[in-house]
Amino acid sequence: MKRWLTYSVPVALGIAVLAFWEWAVTHWQVPRFVLPAPSAIAQSFVDDRAQLAAATWTTFRIVIEAFVLALVTGVALAILFAQSRIVELALYPYAVILQVTPIIAIAPLIVIWVGYEHIDRALLILAWIVAFFPILANTTLGLRSADRNLIDLFRLYGASRWQILWKLQLPGALPYLLGAMKISGGLALIGAVVAEFAAGTGTATGLGWTITEAGNRLHIETMFAALAILSVLGVAIFFLLSALEWALLRHWHESAVSRQE
Repeated sequence: MKRWLTYSVPVALGIAVLAFWEWAVTHWQVPRFVLPAPSAIAQSFVDDRAQLAAATWTTFRIVIEAFVLALVTGVALAILFAQSRIVELALYPYAVILQVTPIIAIAPLIVIWVGYEHIDRALLILAWIVAFFPILANTTLGLRSADRNLIDLFRLYGASRWQILWKLQLPGALPYLLGAMKISGGLALIGAVVAEFAAGTGTATGLGWTITEAGNRLHIETMFAALAILSVLGVAIFFLLSALEWALLRHWHESAVSRQE
């Protein structure tokens, strides 16, 4: 019964909001360029399906590439930080600087350096910048949170640094990493869209540029359609990574075990 309510209540609320939205726009005769009705937005999905499909694929591809790149580089650098305190002291401040610098401020520079003919690469770099730091910070914290007594026990039995890392530190850091991945996945999507806004060019036809172009032409229903797709992509990324987290932790970690009960 509780599981049924978990899904039915949000769906029922969403249907009620859409129904009220449709009625309010019609009743008060709200101009279409101010707030289109849900039926007009649905019609935009049909009329602009080719454009929206191409834009969705472009954005989705950049998000996946940026997320994977952030995952690989973040974990690799976190392992390096965990193995060398000097390297961490030398590089971590620059990682923080990269994180706190507004992406909209550096986007024009990245576009110029990469070149307008390779705008997809610029968007990938900008999305990676946004998604990179949570992976690095959380994984570093997880690797450094290994039980010191267990580390001493491993050393007592003659384990090498690689064995300690592979068999103790990395498994212990896995919950931290998986939590960071859920954050990073959403940030990669946000970074890709914001990067399109900031790049200020139409050579990359992702959802960000679709929203900008539709706004310039007062095709507000197309803007809402693109926003709806972005929302669905964000929710899908979050739930896929949550499912991965549950699958990897459900047999041994308290956070996943307690959810089964």
